[in-house]
Amino acid sequence: MVARYLLLLLCAAAVVFGPAGDTAAQRLPEPTSRVILEVSGKIAKTNAPERARFDLKALEALGITKVTTSTPWTEGKKVFEGVRLRDLLQAVGADGTTITPVALNDYKLDIPREDFDKYPVILAYRMDGEELRVRDKGPLWIVYPRDDFPELDNRLIRSRWVWQVKELMVR
Repeated sequence: MVARYLLLLLCAAAVVFGPAGDTAAQRLPEPTSRVILEVSGKIAKTNAPERARFDLKALEALGITKVTTSTPWTEGKKVFEGVRLRDLLQAVGADGTTITPVALNDYKLDIPREDFDKYPVILAYRMDGEELRVRDKGPLWIVYPRDDFPELDNRLIRSRWVWQVKELMVR
């Protein structure tokens, strides 16, 4: 009877507090090569003080998604590869409604998280099989699947195609 009571108590504690060793701020794997993205703000999983840092390999490990679409800045349709922003935000335990990408030149723009929940928007690191370079709007470029969703072909959404992304701030 006592053993059964202790087992029930342990199960209840696991539900309330999470598995043994679980902490509010969980650790992500450390990057093993050049960091190309940092995620900060309202996130639960980190691998550096108050932020999550990713190299290309870590982003690829979150799942590779391809989007074929035209853009106002390129000729014809291009095949972009990257991580779905929805999956990236889930991986870091993001708890915010606004995502602010920061570009290499410190350009910032607020994007509602619902864009990433509603559409398969990606943070692209390749275009037509080639890694995005800074001169090609890399290393990371927010890409909307505008050819698949005509409602995404407008001035407001075009302003959210932030390129040369180095950081995402979650608020």
